[in-house]
Amino acid sequence: MQKSVLVIGGGPGGYVAAIRAAQLGARVTLVEENKLGGTCLNRGCIPTKALYRSAELVDTLCRIDEFGMQLKGFSYDYSALKLRKDSIVAGLVKGIEQLMKANGIEVLYGRARFTGKKTVTVAFPSGNATEITADAIVVATGSVPAEPPVKGLDLPGVIGSDELLEAGSLPKSMIIIGGGVIGIEFAGIYGTLGTDVTVLEYMPSILPGVDSEIARRLATSLKRRGIKIETGVRVTEIRRERDSLKVCAESGKGEMCHEAATVLVATGRKPNIDGLGLEEAGIEHSVKGIRTDGRFMTSSPDVYAIGDVTGGIMLAHVASEQGKAVAEIIMGLEAPEEKVIPSCIFTFPEIATAGITEEEAKAAKIQYRTGKFMFGANGKAMAMGETEGFVKTIVDAQSNKILGVHIMGPHASDLIHEGVLAMQCGLTANDLERTVHAHPTLSEAFYESVLGAYGRALHIIPPRRP
Repeated sequence: MQKSVLVIGGGPGGYVAAIRAAQLGARVTLVEENKLGGTCLNRGCIPTKALYRSAELVDTLCRIDEFGMQLKGFSYDYSALKLRKDSIVAGLVKGIEQLMKANGIEVLYGRARFTGKKTVTVAFPSGNATEITADAIVVATGSVPAEPPVKGLDLPGVIGSDELLEAGSLPKSMIIIGGGVIGIEFAGIYGTLGTDVTVLEYMPSILPGVDSEIARRLATSLKRRGIKIETGVRVTEIRRERDSLKVCAESGKGEMCHEAATVLVATGRKPNIDGLGLEEAGIEHSVKGIRTDGRFMTSSPDVYAIGDVTGGIMLAHVASEQGKAVAEIIMGLEAPEEKVIPSCIFTFPEIATAGITEEEAKAAKIQYRTGKFMFGANGKAMAMGETEGFVKTIVDAQSNKILGVHIMGPHASDLIHEGVLAMQCGLTANDLERTVHAHPTLSEAFYESVLGAYGRALHIIPPRRP
């Protein structure tokens, strides 16, 4: 008998779940309120990385003389940058729409709400509605921006990431409330494009949870680029004064105020559960998200939840992996093993991490070794003119297995996957030492960091620049 599966939400978790279930023979209906691709494709990962690439080119052009070239000035049109970003997004959305058709998935554009244990009503923009029942239901509604309890958030010019990405012009000056991944990525992009940026972060350092050495070095790097960073501050009020917005905050040094034309609120995200009718379906939840077991099942039988809506790790690739897994569970396959999850931050330079940090190793009282290799000693990085940063590898001192890899440097988001593979497969430092790395490549930096954990690094450290 063919199973029917209803997926609520067409983001990276939902559309992957729908495709995999259809591949396994299910009759699938997917409900999406807005556009396929969710926040990641339409208002997050993809549009920001399109702008990041533009900013990266601006950064290179600003120091073109380092490459022995002369450039008599250059300019760019921000509206053209936005048009390119929008074109990339539109193309990817169209690609997902084609995947839905190719896999025989029915897509309904409307607002879904539970009206019973396994019954969902879909309200369409036209005002009509339809009721759907299914053998299994997957909730994949993602997350929405979380707003701090600060007076003045409703003032004109105080915006979220969605509004910033849709803006038709570059802000002259911007205060970013929040020094996490979202805030710091925007700080790097817009600061490089020419916006005067100030970051206000509540925690003692930016990028909480990231290796502390990397966070410190990045803060120094951003400040050198002209981005102002204040940590350990609590924003208390935003108010408009003449033609600017004034953001007031408290810190250990007392009260401080900063002025800018635009204020970006980037204080994280929260599960998107409002209006889903979870109570009617008997689905247990809290402000932290929908509660699930180890197989993504909610408290309501045959109703599952994946991705950001569960309040776990809020990354698109985590949602996609869970989407694949939940479809296979629904269709009777074995639950997958636990996976090593990489995290990438698109700053200048890039940051990528996987596994435990050195702080976590210390807290867990694990006996470990660390190896570190600076990109300033890597031939490919030197040739690229991208020598800032390093690779840090954490190795279990007893088993020699790789426990964590933390990278700050060129193409960190690409380099991290060798470390992920090593940890996923339980490889040891000896296994990696036996793996030949091509020269000259950036991947040699990871190899050298592993050797460095045992004092066997082979690189030559170049002299410091005068």
